[in-house]
Amino acid sequence: MRALITGLALIAPALLLTTVSLPAQAQDAAVARGAAIVAERNCGACHGERGVSAIPSIPSLAGQQREFVTVQLVLFREGLRDVPAMQKPSEGLTDEQVEDLGAYFASLPHSPPPDRARRNVGAFNNGAALSNRLRCGVCHTPTLVGQNQVPHIAGQREDFLAATLRAYRDGVRHGSDTQMNAAVYGLTDAQLDAIAHYVSQR
Repeated sequence: MRALITGLALIAPALLLTTVSLPAQAQDAAVARGAAIVAERNCGACHGERGVSAIPSIPSLAGQQREFVTVQLVLFREGLRDVPAMQKPSEGLTDEQVEDLGAYFASLPHSPPPDRARRNVGAFNNGAALSNRLRCGVCHTPTLVGQNQVPHIAGQREDFLAATLRAYRDGVRHGSDTQMNAAVYGLTDAQLDAIAHYVSQR
């Protein structure tokens, strides 16, 4: 898998790694190995103890989809997603370690960030209407907990969500395809902020 073809073609092998469900015993072993890697690489310094971030614009990973974490780590490792803060932590990770990290974070109970803002009813309702119009629940599921390589976004940090939506709208970030870019194309900052508030409050 270390032999690159080009660009996002690298994602395909990563997805193959994560398509088969692990037996319970193997899953427990993967989680334990992932916890050791998290401690060794000090992931909690940014992403929070037990994967709940208290730092603005840094996402929580607790309860995240295993496949999503795996794919993102491969992108970081191979330099296909440009987030300087993730270059060193992902450097040298093996495919097995990437999967173990995915298993670990997926095993953690999801929890909203400790500094989550109080709900703004107007923004929440506007965001809910926009989310329904854009059919966010089709890919992210109706409860917005994600599936497979589609991320769990419910209860995520609001500032991170807002920044990510802007990056998709402005073409700065791409997923494994351009579906998210198309979904938010042409939306205003206010609309993106409303969606971010709604999703963060779920």
